[in-house]
Amino acid sequence: MNKHEKLNYVEFPAKDLALTKAFFSQVFGWEFTDFGPEYTAFSGQGLDGGFYQAELAGHSEHGGALLVFYSDDINETLAKVELAGGVVNRPIFGFPGGYRFHFTEPSGNEFAVWSESQD
Repeated sequence: MNKHEKLNYVEFPAKDLALTKAFFSQVFGWEFTDFGPEYTAFSGQGLDGGFYQAELAGHSEHGGALLVFYSDDINETLAKVELAGGVVNRPIFGFPGGYRFHFTEPSGNEFAVWSESQD
């Protein structure tokens, strides 16, 4: 249900829509709806959104927003990210409240995963 003045949708650039879709499908079980050859959308993932064809990528070190996934098993999620072709650009580290790692997906966008424990 849409809520007044609450975050509703997020869009990311993607150099390679096919690789990006395959990555998120394999790691997180996402399903996509294509809207032409240069846009694909996802829903039911906590926040709906899409990827559009572009040569850009979002990185937190350049001021981009960092979207963070939650995981019950951070080591399992890390292995899935690497197996699917993601690149870990910040290995698991502790922070107040838990542990997390950062990764880039095949189109170069940076995301993170956090968990309450590293076990």
